[in-house]
Amino acid sequence: MSRKRRVFEIEMPDDPAAETPETFPAGKDDKEHRRGPMATAIVETAESTRDRARIEAQIRAENDALAQEHVRLKRAGLITDMIPLDAIDTRKLIRDRAPGPDYELAELVESIRDIGLSNPIRVEPAGEGRYELIQGWRRLSAYRQLLEETGDAGKWGRIPAGIAARGDELEQLYRRMVDENLVRKDISFAEMAQLALHYAMDPLTEEHDPEKAVAILFKSAGYQKRSYIRSFIRLVEALGESLMYAAEIPRALGLALAQRLDEVPGIAAAIRAELKDWDTRSIKDELEILRRYAGQGGDETEAAPPRSAGPTVPAGKARTTFQIERPQGSAKCTAANGRLEIRLARDFSAVDRRRLEAAVRAMLESLD
Repeated sequence: MSRKRRVFEIEMPDDPAAETPETFPAGKDDKEHRRGPMATAIVETAESTRDRARIEAQIRAENDALAQEHVRLKRAGLITDMIPLDAIDTRKLIRDRAPGPDYELAELVESIRDIGLSNPIRVEPAGEGRYELIQGWRRLSAYRQLLEETGDAGKWGRIPAGIAARGDELEQLYRRMVDENLVRKDISFAEMAQLALHYAMDPLTEEHDPEKAVAILFKSAGYQKRSYIRSFIRLVEALGESLMYAAEIPRALGLALAQRLDEVPGIAAAIRAELKDWDTRSIKDELEILRRYAGQGGDETEAAPPRSAGPTVPAGKARTTFQIERPQGSAKCTAANGRLEIRLARDFSAVDRRRLEAAVRAMLESLD
């Protein structure tokens, strides 16, 4: 039996180049895609590593920029935080405020109590979680008084503070403190003189002559004002420890008294003797004595006998003094004809008027 042979005709294209080339599976004849699974994984890992390195470089650049901006803001004192009061030290600068009660602090305390603190204090890190105060002594004192009065640590136990970078020169810190206080209308020539003395006494400052320190600290003040401060330096040096109300001495009286101290030997000793042990005197009492020795009232001071004990009491007027221990300290009481005086390191103007009036009335009624 014969088999029929089948023949198929296959038409071939005339131009093979015009036809679409045959696509071979990956890994056969296409060298560009001839990769195994391991090679593909290596390539993808390398690309991922390059992307990650690029992103990390961008993050580092952003962090460096943020760190530089943080340092700039910190040096300018624009980084603010709530700092615990007990973490703030006040040893770096010798303050311009004389020791003792600050009766004008009451207004600031009441303002902060009513509307809060509008201007943060300024501190710098001191290590181990502590800070050193470089601006804002009265604001810090007001917060501490509010904490003591109320016991509310949640509200008054922390104070808004600008955190400055360490490294500012001590002279600049003193200058800032001076300039901050010069804008206050109530700062006296005696306080400015005391600051110059403190600056010269500070072992970390380079200038130890208080009169030369005036030129450093009060550059923004006029020549005449600096001259007045130097005159008050002589007054504070001679009588500082004996005066209870140095900040109350008017400019004219201070200048006249400073001149008398230079001209009359022994006048400083006479004033100190007259003020000695007279811790119940008023501002008026002290200024009257200073005016007398300055030649602004009464007899000439050279002939005035020094006081040996206590103030002069007019004839027929007795004076009784005693002390009462209180949590705020020792209350010094003076009773005289027509006057009863209580001196205590406490701001009585901060007491509610009705409470104060009731207490005084009860005291007076108990004396009848």
